[in-house]
Parts: sequence; structure tokens; C-alpha cells
Amino acid sequence: MQVTKRAPLREIFGWCMFDFANSSYTTVIITVIYCRVFAEVIVPISSNPANPYEDGNFLFGLALFFSYLLVVLTGPLFGAISDFSAKKKTFLFWSYLSCVISTAAFWLVATPGSWELGFGLIILSNFFFASGENFASSFLPHLGPKEELGKISGYAWGVGYMGGLLSVFLVQTLVAPSIDPAIYGSLRFVGPLTALFFLLAGIPTFLLLKEYQPAIKIPTGESYLTIGFKQLSESIKSIRHFKDLVIYLISLFFSMAALAIVIAFAFLYGNQEIKITSGQEATLFVMLQFFAMIGAIFFGFVQDKIGAKKTFNITLVFWIFCLIGIYFVREITGFVNGLGVDISVQWVFVIFGTLAGSGVGSTQSASRAIVGVFSPESKSGEFFGLWGLSGKLAAAIGVFAIGILQKIFDLRNAFLVVAVFFFISLIINTFVNEKRGIEKAKDWERNGGH
Repeated sequence: MQVTKRAPLREIFGWCMFDFANSSYTTVIITVIYCRVFAEVIVPISSNPANPYEDGNFLFGLALFFSYLLVVLTGPLFGAISDFSAKKKTFLFWSYLSCVISTAAFWLVATPGSWELGFGLIILSNFFFASGENFASSFLPHLGPKEELGKISGYAWGVGYMGGLLSVFLVQTLVAPSIDPAIYGSLRFVGPLTALFFLLAGIPTFLLLKEYQPAIKIPTGESYLTIGFKQLSESIKSIRHFKDLVIYLISLFFSMAALAIVIAFAFLYGNQEIKITSGQEATLFVMLQFFAMIGAIFFGFVQDKIGAKKTFNITLVFWIFCLIGIYFVREITGFVNGLGVDISVQWVFVIFGTLAGSGVGSTQSASRAIVGVFSPESKSGEFFGLWGLSGKLAAAIGVFAIGILQKIFDLRNAFLVVAVFFFISLIINTFVNEKRGIEKAKDWERNGGH
């Protein structure tokens, strides 16, 4: 049955709190702190003086590549099983707990140079994080009418950036004031402290969020695994009826590849290529989180007014503009200083990075909402599994590509591929018909899945 009214506020709050909780992992571990600990401290410095951290960057990207491939292989199947069994919440809980445990285990990487264990833990923890992201997103179509999904998704992304900001502040204050091999004993606690934050902040989700579909009895001679494969097979067949969702997932592939690179390498780029100071890094992080939160919430309202497709395209254009600015940051700085303004390259980078930050949450929020409005409720788990398939496969290829490219060229030129990916995504998305996609989802429900 089609949802006609918004879910109770407590349930929406519980769902949003999972974004608040899991943002601690992606922000502390993948984006800001542990990515540098691994690439610059744990992995030995390379023999290339022009790019001494190229080996660390490559191994960090390679670990993410393997973890995303695991999500690609399991995501659609898990989505199909969770839909049939009506155990989305159970799947979400075990992915959450597994991510907490594997993140805490970063403490076991006892000495710099012993990168193999850290490499394996990045694969495991990011796999559980990304899987949980898929499970959490599959609740979205049940939380309100399709006309409000952009707003609800925007709330969650906005709350998520507050969680990222708070978790980084706690970790930097308590255990990681700088990324210095001399304080590695303290840096070992980055993982456990992040895991504790995730664990505690995630509790409201499991107290307030509920299952929205009744369980279906398993037929004699079947198991969840065999049913899952059958459901997945049916999903692949049925998605042919959702032309606009298919086109959008192809477009999403390129934008998610770009975003994965930004999330994993933005602060590595700022520190290694632009040489921003610790104070500038702190300013960039705080402003980026603030603008990302505002962007996610603002564009959520915009999406409900002008449509998901237009909103998504606006964020892509904005990204392309900011990334070109970052690539030419030295030239832009020289031009501005020629006009009589005294500003450093590092601060101009902070400005462009801050502007780009408003696109991080809005692009991801819009992508999640588009899949929500294009998905029949009865197949939300399966289609969000396919969303995960497209996004995580893209992420795997994106981080692997930049890891290779920065060894062939340099980090600056490798980073330019992000703007190219966003441009390709924009072109493909022009072929999506949003109204037709929404009607197809409604027709599927009205016709009982036919």
C-alpha cells in the first residue's frame, strides 16, 4: 500500500540518528584523520621525493576498492533477503555492530610500518559501514509520501554532518591533536574512540525505528539464501520496467565515483598538494561540515519544490565549478592578489573547499531521494541494493583510479578526474524523465507488482 502520510516524528528522528552515528566513521576514519594516519604514518614513505605518500595513498584507495567490491557482491542479495524476511532492522543492527567492532580493532595496529592489519581492517570496517548505509536507506520510502522524501533525506544528511563534526572534535581533542609518528601511541585510540561514538549514537535508531513490512513465512524447502537469489533475479528482470531508474543509476555511477574520491582524498589533497596548515585544516573541516549540513537541508526543500532531477543536476554543476576552481587555485590566487588582495593559495583552497562542501550532502541526499521516489515500496530493499551496487561499484573504481593516477602523474592532475566524472553524470541524467519514473513506481504498486 502506498504511504500517504509522514511517519511519526520519533521514527523519523530515529532514522536520522543513524546518519548522525555513522558519520563518525566516514568522517574520522575515511575523510579526515585515520586516512592520514594510515597513508602518512603506518605505511612507509615511498622513495619518490615529489610524492612521498604515494604508496600510502595507493594502499588506502586499494583497501576501499576491495571493501566496495564486497558491498557490490552482497548488497543486492542482502536487500532482497531483507525485503522478503522483513528484517531490515536486524540487518542494519548487525552491520552497525560489526562496523563498531572492526573500527575499534584499529587499536591492534601496534606500530608504524605494520600496515597489513590496518589494510585489512579498513576493508572490513568500510564494508560493514557501506552495507549499513544501504540498509538504513531502504527505510526511506516508508517514512513519508514521495513528495516529502527529499526533505526527510535532507534532514538526515544535515544531522549526519553534525555527528561528523562532533566526532572529529572529540577525537582530535582527546587523542589526535596532530598526525605525528611521535604520538602514535595516542593515534592508536582513533579507532576505539570513533567506535564508541558510533555505538552510543546509534542506540536511538534501534529504540525508535520500526519494521514497516510484515514478515513472510519461508516456503517449505526454501531458505533466505535461495529466496534472496530468486528475489534478486526477479529484481533484475523487473527493473526493465523502470527505465528512468536504470538511466539514473548509470548517471549515479559517475557522480558516486567522483564523490568517493572527494570523501577519501580531499584532506589528503589539501595536506599533501596544497600544504594547508593545521589551523587552515580545522577551519576547512568546520566550515565544510556546516555548509554540507545547510546544503543538504536546503536542497532537500528545493527538491520537494522543483523535483529531484533538477536538484541533482544543480548540485553537479556546482561541483564542476568548485573543482575547476580547486584545480586552478594557484592561478586564481595570483589573479586575485594582482587586484590588490593579499591572500594565500591555502586560504583560497579553503574557500573553494568550503563552497564544494555544500554539494557533498545535497548530492548524496538527492541521489537517495531519487531512488526512493522511483522505487515501489514493496521492492525498496532490492532497489536500494541496486543503488548500493551502482554507488559502491563506482566508489571502488573511483578510489582505485585515483590511486593509480596519482602514481602515474601527481595528486593534482589525478584529482581532475573528479570534475570529469561529474560532467559525465550530468550529461547522462538529462535523459531521465522524473514524472515517468514516479508514475512507473505507482503503477507497479497499483497493479500488484506487474
